[in-house]
Amino acid sequence: MILVISPSKTLDFQGQQYPNHTLPEMLKQSRQLIEGLKKLTPTQVGELMGISEKLARLNWQRYQDFSVPFTPDNGRQALFAFKGDVYSGVAAETFNAEDIAFAQDHVRILSGLYGVLRPLDLIQPYRLEMGTKFGAGRAKNLYEFWDTLVTASINRDLQHEKQPVLVNLASDEYFRAIRPETLTGQVLKVSFKENKNGTYKVIGIHAKRARGLMVNYVVRNHLRKAEDLQGFASEGYTFNSGLSTAAELVFCRG
Repeated sequence: MILVISPSKTLDFQGQQYPNHTLPEMLKQSRQLIEGLKKLTPTQVGELMGISEKLARLNWQRYQDFSVPFTPDNGRQALFAFKGDVYSGVAAETFNAEDIAFAQDHVRILSGLYGVLRPLDLIQPYRLEMGTKFGAGRAKNLYEFWDTLVTASINRDLQHEKQPVLVNLASDEYFRAIRPETLTGQVLKVSFKENKNGTYKVIGIHAKRARGLMVNYVVRNHLRKAEDLQGFASEGYTFNSGLSTAAELVFCRG
């Protein structure tokens, strides 16, 4: 069972460094993208991403500072660098060494710049959302750029699983980088809904944190079977069998 989640815009490179690290497997492709991004002006970065002048200049500088090789001095492990709603739910700082090793094998972070990241892969500060209309070579956008590479990487991971299930805890924007029809395993979506006047609806900010809570639940309990996900019960969420299907598990609260 492999879990996929989205990255976050918020980053933290100041915290305590975890002693072990790995390197992104698609760093060659990342460097292609960076070479193109380095050619943009701060104004062009702002227009491309629809962000403020201050953020545009910050990320323009990040592209200029991008350098290889990646080391603990210029990078940080992805699971600890990303912050925000999903990662507050993951709470990686509570993991012990066995938990982190399990996460390294079973959790993948989809990324516009890095394609697919393992939790301990070093990253450097960046902002490049998967939906950004930017590419390299003949690719007009990141979906075309990553093409089959992301799916191939996930397939290699699934080959090592006794139960080849891809658990989708990513946003639609990021999951679009995967081609479900060519995966060598089942895709299982997990949704989190709130009770609003008797109707259960997905509320973005709550769903993000809940996805992280599910990652925490799987990692802390070292779960390997999709059916074990139904036991998730955190911060008021419980499994709703009536709304769930074979392709989607739904958890509700309220």
